[in-house]
Amino acid sequence: MASLNSRIAEVAALIGDPARTNMLAALMDGRALTATELATVAGVSPQTASGHLGKLAVAELLAMERQGRHRYYRLATPLVGQMLEGIMAVAGAQSAGAPRPLRPTRIEDEMRLARTCYDHIAGRLGVALADRLTGEGHVAFLPDGGELTASGFDFLAGFGVTLADCRPTRRIFCRPCLDWSERRPHIAGRAGALLCERLLTLGWVRRRASTRALEITRAGRAGFLARFCIDLRSAAPIQ
Repeated sequence: MASLNSRIAEVAALIGDPARTNMLAALMDGRALTATELATVAGVSPQTASGHLGKLAVAELLAMERQGRHRYYRLATPLVGQMLEGIMAVAGAQSAGAPRPLRPTRIEDEMRLARTCYDHIAGRLGVALADRLTGEGHVAFLPDGGELTASGFDFLAGFGVTLADCRPTRRIFCRPCLDWSERRPHIAGRAGALLCERLLTLGWVRRRASTRALEITRAGRAGFLARFCIDLRSAAPIQ
């Protein structure tokens, strides 16, 4: 137990540095970024960023791969993303009583509407999808996790999600993930990742540059209403 407590303290100390926090948050959409890009995100010099990234990699919070002369960094596992989202949920709950800015920023509004949490959909859209799928009995959230029901497999297969081709993996297939902005669960795990991938392929959502926020397209608003009975017409204007 002592060694585990030491490991918890080590991870907490690494995440507690503002520059490293910004780097980890930037990687929460599951993509890889270069050390230069992460230095810009953190607001530090390339040399300082290299030191931070080295510490995060040694602690197995980040994975690094080389392509040509560039080093690309990504979160080591989906579990790291889950941990970060959980910390955000706790931090958001603790500050819930604090006065909010009179005018939330555009990025804040976009993030709360729809964003990626590692490789699955979060925000109002993610929670609405979870509500719809659980309400129809396609997904069941359990005390110790979650599952995709038989009707859920049929529903998602009909939506074009290729569940039958999934290779065996150590990753949990379906689980609830507490949404930091909505304080309610969205769908994570392999099932959540496949659903996100399908929505991107259909063009219902698009990634925004330099942020985890997702743009919901005109086709997406129509599709979510027709397929999932989710009405997003009152959400932020379509660009």
